[in-house]
Amino acid sequence: MKYLANVVSLELMAEKCTGCGRCVEVCPHGVFVLEDRRAAITDRDRCMECGACALNCAFGALQVNAGVGCAQAIIHSMIYGGEPTCDCSGPAQGPRSCC
Repeated sequence: MKYLANVVSLELMAEKCTGCGRCVEVCPHGVFVLEDRRAAITDRDRCMECGACALNCAFGALQVNAGVGCAQAIIHSMIYGGEPTCDCSGPAQGPRSCC
């Protein structure tokens, strides 16, 4: 499942990655693969910003603002109904201005 394009807060710092593969194991949407003994992001737009990858990376190679972006807003609207709101209305705020 893809969410909204180009709004995910996921960041991979490849220089810190040791290739342990934990992110591949814990990501519920298969956002990561191992390439050349390092993690790589296959499709950022599949990230639901759950934070499992960052919480399980012992080396600090991943950062995600869990539950603050548009993916969380879409999930919330699917569960409770109504239009998704992700607190990015108002002046454009770079890639997070999704609404």
